[in-house]
Amino acid sequence: MSQNSDVVIDKAKSSWSDLWTKEDYWAIWLGLAFCFLALYLFVFSYPAANKQAAEAKIAKAEAVMQAEAQRAPFKTIAWYKAQGSKKVKPEGGEFAATLKRFMGKPGRWQDNPLQSWVLTKEEAAAKAEKAKPAAEKAKAAAEAAFAAAQEAEKAAEAANFGDAGLNTAAEAKISAWREAERKSASASAKAKVKSYNILLTLPVMLLVSGLVFGIGAACMGVNIGKFFLGYIGLFIFTVFAMTMGNQATMRYWGVSTEAWAILLGMLVANTVGTPKWMKPSLMVEYFIKTGLVLLGAEILLDKIIAIGIPGLFVAWVVTPIVLISTYIFGQKVIKMPSKTLNITISADMSVCGTSAAIATAAACRAKKEELALSVGISLLFTAIMMIVLPMVIKALGLPAVLGGAWIGGTIDSTGAVAAAGAFLGDKAMYVAATIKMIQNVLIGVTAFGVAIYWVTKVDRVQGQPINIMEIWHRFPKFVLGFLAASIVYSYVSGQLGSDMSQGLVTAGAIKSMTSPLRGWCFTLSFAAIGLATNFRELAHYFKGGKPVILYVCGQSLNLALTLLMAYIMFYVVFPEITAKI
Repeated sequence: MSQNSDVVIDKAKSSWSDLWTKEDYWAIWLGLAFCFLALYLFVFSYPAANKQAAEAKIAKAEAVMQAEAQRAPFKTIAWYKAQGSKKVKPEGGEFAATLKRFMGKPGRWQDNPLQSWVLTKEEAAAKAEKAKPAAEKAKAAAEAAFAAAQEAEKAAEAANFGDAGLNTAAEAKISAWREAERKSASASAKAKVKSYNILLTLPVMLLVSGLVFGIGAACMGVNIGKFFLGYIGLFIFTVFAMTMGNQATMRYWGVSTEAWAILLGMLVANTVGTPKWMKPSLMVEYFIKTGLVLLGAEILLDKIIAIGIPGLFVAWVVTPIVLISTYIFGQKVIKMPSKTLNITISADMSVCGTSAAIATAAACRAKKEELALSVGISLLFTAIMMIVLPMVIKALGLPAVLGGAWIGGTIDSTGAVAAAGAFLGDKAMYVAATIKMIQNVLIGVTAFGVAIYWVTKVDRVQGQPINIMEIWHRFPKFVLGFLAASIVYSYVSGQLGSDMSQGLVTAGAIKSMTSPLRGWCFTLSFAAIGLATNFRELAHYFKGGKPVILYVCGQSLNLALTLLMAYIMFYVVFPEITAKI
């Protein structure tokens, strides 16, 4: 057999062994396993009798909504009540309930951090009693708003809905009632406080997650005993970061658990030093890539299509323009010394934050310090923007749809986008979250594009042919798992229909299982990033403050173009789509 044939065989064997020895593939296997388990528990095991009853309830509500749409030129009180009655309650069974309980994270606290882990029945009752006056006040306000909405709608109906002024007034009163109902529901939820004790469930979560991740680590060549010992320390550290991130004031100002994880990790690493026994567990990309595969389940194509072409333009046209412009600006104007840091920051800021940064860093083979710097800058500005941007939108008096689109296209983190949108109401939150969901689709596209550019331009040796296989080697394989999860969940969601999907897929499989698991994976990875980061190695990247200048200038362009594109698409080109949101 020739030497060339031996090389081909060795490469083939290597490719096959990658399936169980590389972190990208282990992220795919673990992420998809959890995704399919969630679908089985919440969708495929849903009782047939319950499904028939839910479908009958939905059909009845849709008949009412259709009749109301023909009766009045605006969405009436009856229309909204019928819409609310279509909600389907997820039922995952006892096993799903147990899994959800063991995935429990530290709760919210104000003055006593111990209440984040243990809340007794007496303390829960005291918190509920304290929240009761606010809940009653919100309920009274909602009842008053409902009465005003009824009166305004009756006035419009008395004129056979022929008076434009009365119709507008009724629509405004109904909108105010809806907002009051949302606030009342939120206040009522705060007055329903349950006791908990995660000290009983966290050890199980530690054991199971440590063994699951440990098996993959062992296949990658890491000693499983050393990994698990280090993982115990990393897990405890992560829980502490989650506890700090759930302090009420910290949450209000947008200092997330991820931010606490990376900041506290850096503090430990650069003062007392990260213990050597913890280092085998600091597999940053292993954790976050698994989380990104789980994120794919949240990208539902039917939800994306529902918002229409305007959302696609805001997310898919502005984003690449900002990404490319920011990278060129970094190279040509402020002369960033590291191209890999430049493109990682550019992707982080323009696409969807840390998720895009991880994929891009893998594609261009950025150093772990560059990734840590990019993520740190992103988390800092995300915390600022999620507070400031809604305030600016309110001050400018922008419509809810426009404000939501602006938030969704510019704030990096998906969670921060939803929180910022909620400041402006349900409609803005829906638009913001959907725009961000559309933007998240670009994670794989960006990684693939960066891999091609780096192989054909940046790292190509002059005079040598382009190595096509190098593009495949650089392409982060976990993106395939991300896309697979999105396609499968989108197909299931489409087969169920929007209302059944909202209950079984979104509220059930995603919110009850894949999303909490993703949160654990992300926080573990950020804690690992912090604990593995050395300030001395980061110092030279900050020369002249260029990374921050790059982020600020790029984000300024992003803010301007996103607002302009959102206004043109939602209010000039497709106003009829906006009217239906």
